[in-house]
Amino acid sequence: MPDATQTEDRAGGAASAHADDALMVRYAAGDAEAAQLLVSRLAPRVLRLAQRLLRDGAEAEDVTQEAMLRLWQIAPRWQPGQAAPASWLHRVAVNLAVDRMRRRREGVGIEAIDEPAAPGPAPAEAMIEADRAHALYLALAQLPERQRAAVVLRHIEGYSNPDIAEILGVGVEAVESLTARGKRRLAALLAPRRDELGYEE
Repeated sequence: MPDATQTEDRAGGAASAHADDALMVRYAAGDAEAAQLLVSRLAPRVLRLAQRLLRDGAEAEDVTQEAMLRLWQIAPRWQPGQAAPASWLHRVAVNLAVDRMRRRREGVGIEAIDEPAAPGPAPAEAMIEADRAHALYLALAQLPERQRAAVVLRHIEGYSNPDIAEILGVGVEAVESLTARGKRRLAALLAPRRDELGYEE
């Protein structure tokens, strides 16, 4: 589920996109302060998205840096109003993450993926949640890249289908199909552990 910051970000989406557009124009004109503001506004969100997709902090930082670099490169040709800078940046980040996920899958089995750090002493409820998160992480890792991106964007990051369509560069119907197929696949992967993890039907 999206956190409070994410909800707030999207509540003022149009205003934020307009502000980001203005910052892009200022940066293209040589305003270094505009670049700093764009980094502070956009980079944390891109990093969070990359971490969700890749489950690897170092790789997520690499993707964030590369995505921001591409934003700087396109700034002189930026056309305000044609696309939201955040959506354009997220599309680049998703594509970069998908490329990395694809390379990972070449000759790498699911057992080779690093597991999350073991939690410290915690109440039973927290341990159950940790087990569920671990199971979900392993199941997400087995989805095709585009399905995984769509499911993470919709059901973990909390983006709307039109926003996801813009980020992935596909139609809304394709997003609906990707998320539906991803959810069905996740349900099938998690089904053998449903009772153990305490999931409902």
